[in-house]
Amino acid sequence: MQQPSTPDTKNLLLAIVLSIVIIYGWQFLYGTPKTAPQPQQQTSQTTAQPGAPAAGQATAVVPGTEVAKLASRAEALAASPRLAIDTPLLSGSINLMGAQLDDLHLKNFHETVDPASPIITLLSPSGTANAWFIEQGMVAPQGVSLNLPNSRTLWQAPAGATLGLNQPVTLTWDNGQGLVFARTISVGEDYLFTITQTVRNNSAQPVALIPYARTQRQDTPKTAGYYVFFEGMLGVQDGELTELTYKDINKKTEPQRVAATGGWLGFTDKYWATALIPDPKAQNNATYQHLNQQGRDVYQADYIATVPLTVAPGAEVSYQDMVYAGAKEVNTLAAVGDAHGLDKFDLMIDWGWFWFLTKPMYRLLHLVKQLVGNFGVAILIVTVLVKLAVFPLANKSYASMSKMKKLQPEMNRLKELYPEDKMKQQQEMMEIYKREKVSPLSGCLPIFIQIPVFFALYKVILTSIDLRHAPFFGWIRDLSAPDPTSVFNLFGLIPWTPPTMLMIGIWPLLMGITMWVQMRLNPTPPDPVQASLFNWMPVIFTFTLGAFPAGLVIYWAWSNLLSILQQSYIMKKHGTEVDILGNIRNSIPFMKKKNETS
Repeated sequence: MQQPSTPDTKNLLLAIVLSIVIIYGWQFLYGTPKTAPQPQQQTSQTTAQPGAPAAGQATAVVPGTEVAKLASRAEALAASPRLAIDTPLLSGSINLMGAQLDDLHLKNFHETVDPASPIITLLSPSGTANAWFIEQGMVAPQGVSLNLPNSRTLWQAPAGATLGLNQPVTLTWDNGQGLVFARTISVGEDYLFTITQTVRNNSAQPVALIPYARTQRQDTPKTAGYYVFFEGMLGVQDGELTELTYKDINKKTEPQRVAATGGWLGFTDKYWATALIPDPKAQNNATYQHLNQQGRDVYQADYIATVPLTVAPGAEVSYQDMVYAGAKEVNTLAAVGDAHGLDKFDLMIDWGWFWFLTKPMYRLLHLVKQLVGNFGVAILIVTVLVKLAVFPLANKSYASMSKMKKLQPEMNRLKELYPEDKMKQQQEMMEIYKREKVSPLSGCLPIFIQIPVFFALYKVILTSIDLRHAPFFGWIRDLSAPDPTSVFNLFGLIPWTPPTMLMIGIWPLLMGITMWVQMRLNPTPPDPVQASLFNWMPVIFTFTLGAFPAGLVIYWAWSNLLSILQQSYIMKKHGTEVDILGNIRNSIPFMKKKNETS
């Protein structure tokens, strides 16, 4: 019959299982996107109709963009006249053919850590590879024929005008049938564009028009590939968050439509996003859909108003909406959401299920970074602060572990007294634990303490744009990327790039060494299975964490070092011998044998 495990073995196995859960299971548990309940589908529309009003209300066909043969970005930009954009944060241009926002660069962000590398390109014209653009307009109710501006309309802009900070620009177009359209565009310091569409009716008949806006991406976007945060189509309508990955929307045979008042919707990448923001008081139908146009995957988020604007003869009406196109900066998104009453606009950043841990961790890191000027140093300081916060709890755990060590001779005596009766051994051991007021699971408590901190920091490092390309010291120039060095090419001395699994850099090695030393605070277990696990765990963690962001590995190594100092102090305080060197020698087979023979 199989003998039951001793409490020490169970304790160790539990610690290992918890650690494995952190490393391998967390991305799936922690980062699973939250998908809003699917709304009931409205009346089926053709794919040319991105928006569909509710039953009984006016309907309209939103003009689509045909995807032709791919052109280079330079060719597409040169194919039509443009209005330049230049602000402290943004550069690019508006396509006067269709008045589309389809050329946008983010001045403060580069493609690599090299400051001479190209700045980030966010939007690109329709018909180019990975096109991403935004368009506003107005359509007529279904069944009504009007000459209205579309994606082929050439708008007029003031000569030499540039759209800049506090420099709005008005585009105009006359349909030749009594309707004069004006579109005033302004941009602020926060990646927010405000578009005011005005229509003057110089005809003899009233005209009904329905505002719409859309943001479209052509070709399936390349995502970062982490389950820990969401990338895809998202929005909030009447307080409900909708998140659809590109894989999700590809599976749907019908567009997903949500009727709402106000709200917002668009696309989010790891660090960048676009969002359409309709009039917060106007009813609209938001639509998320996947199209196939001339063999290309096209993804579109759009909204269309459900109540038409009526323009009386000799009068004019206006409709104002906004567009967010830029970086997902925490403070910027919060400020925009608060200033314009946008519900849950901060969810553009996926804080995850444990936002109550992740947000405070971000705020704390950001505050410390402002004081010390380096996110890597901030991680070290925050680790110390967290250690101090849980010091009483950790002390209790380590004190219990010290008592356990002092009870080791009595445990060994029980094994000798009942060599064949494992059940009796465990019963007697439990009596000792109860009498001495110690817990056999006390060794797992430090791991439990470290888990939430690990979760929160992992999420912040992977999700927050603040840590993108944030340097530490030396060779760590990006805390959000893995340590670029590798022991397998002698840290760059050999001109060879190892495969990902062999990219074991200096910081992962330091993490593994500190983990191994921390485990050597305890004597080598007499059980060969436990001894083997003790020896191999740091190796497994070193290879696993080698591909993790350097900021997280630095945290883990530093936390291990602090734990070594803390545990050593507490053990000495409770009269427990700390013989790290002796334990290290006994953990190495040939040195242990030498000690035994000497």
